[in-house]
Amino acid sequence: MSNENLESKRWIIAIAAIVMQLCLGTVYAWSVFKKPLMMTHGWAETPTQATMMINMAVIGVSAAFGGTLVDKKGPRFVATIGGILFGLGTLLAGFADQVGSLWLLYLGFGIIGGLGNGFGYVTPIATLIRWFPDKRGLVTGLAVMGFGAGAFFMGKIAPAMVIDMGVAKTFYFWGVIFLILVTGAAQFYKNPPKGWLPAGFTPPATTVSAADSFTFDEAVKRPQWWMLWSMLFLNVSAGLGLISQLSPMAQDVIKKSTPGIGTAELAMAGGTILAIASIFNGLGRLFWASVSDFIGRRMVFLTMFATQAILYILLPQISNDLVFTIIACYLLACYGGGFATMPPFTADSFGPGYIGKVYGIMLTAWACAGVVGPLVFAQIPKQALHVAAGLLILGFVIALIFKRPTPKAKA
Repeated sequence: MSNENLESKRWIIAIAAIVMQLCLGTVYAWSVFKKPLMMTHGWAETPTQATMMINMAVIGVSAAFGGTLVDKKGPRFVATIGGILFGLGTLLAGFADQVGSLWLLYLGFGIIGGLGNGFGYVTPIATLIRWFPDKRGLVTGLAVMGFGAGAFFMGKIAPAMVIDMGVAKTFYFWGVIFLILVTGAAQFYKNPPKGWLPAGFTPPATTVSAADSFTFDEAVKRPQWWMLWSMLFLNVSAGLGLISQLSPMAQDVIKKSTPGIGTAELAMAGGTILAIASIFNGLGRLFWASVSDFIGRRMVFLTMFATQAILYILLPQISNDLVFTIIACYLLACYGGGFATMPPFTADSFGPGYIGKVYGIMLTAWACAGVVGPLVFAQIPKQALHVAAGLLILGFVIALIFKRPTPKAKA
C-alpha cells in the first residue's frame, strides 16, 4: 500500500476511534441514572454508587489486560470483543432495573459493561499512537475527546428518556446502539506496517523510538513508570469523585439560587450542567493534549494540578449556579486532559513498541481511582473537595521532580 493510502487509512481509523469513544464515554453520565434508581427501588446512596465504583475499577483492570491483548492479537479483535460486552452489559443494566436487582446492576453495568469499556478504551489509543508518531498529542486528544464528550449526549438526552420511558427502556435503547456502533467501528482497526513513518517525519531526540522501546518488564522497573501511574491516579481520583456527584451537587447549588424549583425541573437542570461540563471533559482532552505537543507533557500536568487544587478548595464556597458550572467545566477539562496527555507522555518516555501493555497496565491507576474517588465523595461529602485538593497537590510535586528515564542503551 502506498504512503498516500496509508495516510488516508490512519485518518479513517482516527474517525472510527472517535465514534467508539463517544459511545464508551456515556458511562460518565451515571449520576443521571443514580437518583431515579434510588427512588424507584429504595436503594441507599453508597450501595447504588458502588455500581459506578465497580464499573471504573473493572474498566481500569480490563484496559490493562486489553492493552496486552492488543499487542498479541491485534486491535480489531480486542475492540470487537469490547463492543459486544459493552452493549450486552448495558442491556443487562436495563433488565436489572426492570426486576429490581442491585446485584444484576453490578454485573451488567459494573462488570460486563466495564470489561467491554476497558477493552474498547485502550485499543484505539494504542493503535493511534503507532499510526501518528508525528501528532501523538493531537490524535490521542481527538480520540479520548470522544470519551469525554460521550456523557454530553447521555446527560442531555437521558433525563428526558428516563422520565418518558423509564430507566430500563433507556438502557435497552442505548444497549442496542452500542452494539451496532462500537462493534462496527472496531472493524476499521489495524496496526501500521512495521517500521512505517509518515512521509518527511523524523522522530525527535527527546522521545524513545520504536526500535528502542522499553518492554513492560523494563519500564515497570523504572521509577518513572510508577510516577506516571501515580500522576494518573491522583488526577483521576479527584475528577471521578466530582463526576460521580456532579448532578446532585449542581442540584444543591441550584436549590440555593432558585428556591421552590420543582423536582423534575431540578433534575433536568442538574443533567444540563452535567452535559455542559461533559463537553469540556471532551474539549479539555483535545486542548491539553494538543498543547502538550508544544509545551511538553510535564508542563501540562504541572499546570493542571496547580489550578485544579485551587479550584477544589474554592468550590464549597460557591452558591451561584453559573459560577459553579464554569468551575465544573474547567475541572472536567483538566480531568479529561490528564487522560489525553498521559498516553503520549508514556510513549515519549518508554517508546511506542510495547505501548499497548506499558500504557494499558498503567490504566490500573484508573481502576484504583474509580474506587477511591467516588467512595470519598460518597462517604465524606463535606470534606471530599479538600481531600481532592490534597491529592492534586501531591500530583504537582511528583510532576515537578519527574525526569525522563535514561535510554536503555545508556542504562
